[in-house]
Amino acid sequence: MMNNKKYHRGYFMPPEPSYDWVKKEYIDHAPTWCSVDLRDGNQALVIPMSLEEKLEFFKVLVDIGFKEIEVGFPAASETEFEFLRTLIEQDLIPDDVTVQVLTQARDHIIRKTFDSLKGCKNAVVHFYNSTSLAQREQVFKKSKEEIMKIATDGAKLVKQLSDEAGADYKFEYSPESFTGTEIDYALDVCNAVIDIFQPTPEKPLIINLPATVEMSLPHIYAQQIEYMSKHMNRRDSIILSVHPHNDRGTGVAITELALLAGADRVEGTLFGNGERTGNVDLVTVALNMYTHGVDPKLDFSHLPQIAEVYERVTRMKIYERQPYSGKLVFAAFSGSHQDAIAKGMHYRDDHHTDDWTVPYLPIDPTDIGRVYESDVIRINSQSGKGGIGFIMEQNFGYKLPKVFREQFSYYIKEISDHKHKELKPEEIFDVFNHEFVNLNAPIRLVDYHFVRGEKILVTLTINFRGEEMDITGRGNGRLDAVANALRKGCNLTFDVVDYNESSLSKGSTSKAVSYVQINDCIREDRFGVGVDDDIMASSIKALISSINRAIIHKED
Repeated sequence: MMNNKKYHRGYFMPPEPSYDWVKKEYIDHAPTWCSVDLRDGNQALVIPMSLEEKLEFFKVLVDIGFKEIEVGFPAASETEFEFLRTLIEQDLIPDDVTVQVLTQARDHIIRKTFDSLKGCKNAVVHFYNSTSLAQREQVFKKSKEEIMKIATDGAKLVKQLSDEAGADYKFEYSPESFTGTEIDYALDVCNAVIDIFQPTPEKPLIINLPATVEMSLPHIYAQQIEYMSKHMNRRDSIILSVHPHNDRGTGVAITELALLAGADRVEGTLFGNGERTGNVDLVTVALNMYTHGVDPKLDFSHLPQIAEVYERVTRMKIYERQPYSGKLVFAAFSGSHQDAIAKGMHYRDDHHTDDWTVPYLPIDPTDIGRVYESDVIRINSQSGKGGIGFIMEQNFGYKLPKVFREQFSYYIKEISDHKHKELKPEEIFDVFNHEFVNLNAPIRLVDYHFVRGEKILVTLTINFRGEEMDITGRGNGRLDAVANALRKGCNLTFDVVDYNESSLSKGSTSKAVSYVQINDCIREDRFGVGVDDDIMASSIKALISSINRAIIHKED
């Protein structure tokens, strides 16, 4: 990595400082969104979408709420021409949706673009030419004046053909590679185009300033956008748009700062698909706004379903850690994280608050179609008692007592560590049932009967190592009497340390669950769980389960 000297900063600072955007705390309203999935996104795919796949994706974009959708470069590809014609001829474009078509600022391409639009009700004709220093010198070998003439000639032809067609289209101009263009020159080109269209507040012109290649730190792009916004002709009649790419990995950041700096509109794709490192991810930008309490005017309440369609038709995969949409973005494996999340969820329930302040979760996963049970608390060898307790309560209704929750978590973590894998909730529940619940060997409860007197008398019918017998015991309470009967009848030594009971809130609500902790003959705590329709039966089964675990452990 000794060749860094061959690189230089290829961007240009504005002619004057532009720092007003710094004073703004957050983005307070949604911009106009334009999806370019069907053009920029599609052209970047190894296998571009078929006509049927494009139609399905177009419907998804409409359902999300996009009112402007770039559908292709119809003059450059017969497939894209056919797609646009299908949308128009089959009347698939809702009246409140505007389709956008892309064209270079070249005579024959512009003319064919207008041919593709015949019969279209609402359209944006987006024309562009590259203005950057590198493109002028290396690709086109043209002067600033010659490059500006390409832009103005294109603007004149677009306006002429629109007038001839009697079409009420909207227009958009992009100085492509804006970030590599001298800012004062980019302003001159844009103002020349503006002067040709003479936009009004009632019929504005879209000026799009793309980060075709992301070249600078985000705050530089913000200054470039603010300078252009302040000095552009007829600013009240201009929709200032940005089209950020992600070459430096800060596409979301430059978009957000551009909005603070005066941008009105954002072009991007779902999940950041696009050339090289992709376009800006509109899901992330929109949901970032949502987490600040701002309505983004896009509906991602069914994000997993949107992601499924995207992955299927594009044959791309969403990274597991992609903000909001990745499969693991809400997953907490760490014990301390799990404990904080579980306590935060209980806090919301206990305080009946609608405010979302749960630790480690910047957004309520259910708002975007994710589920707590499978998306949030995930169990492996790094997990803790809080997360495992959360799983048992949320998924299966068992409110494990604190001490038992800790011991059970160690038990589960050892299994996960030994198997070197994540344990799904169903696997954890299977372990819980097999190792702790209603254990019936070597002691199995057959029947019981209580007689109340000065002390409670119990007669237990049990099967002990294959032999059925009746044993009796007296105690200050029912569970005390049962414990005394088992000590005497089975020649056992143990102390009952703790007892808890509750009803199951998941599955059958008529079930009672009891938790018993004993200290066995070798002075170790053993836990047992009993589940039954009757609370007393569940408590006896819990005690017997804990004793059975102690006997089995001693014999092992």
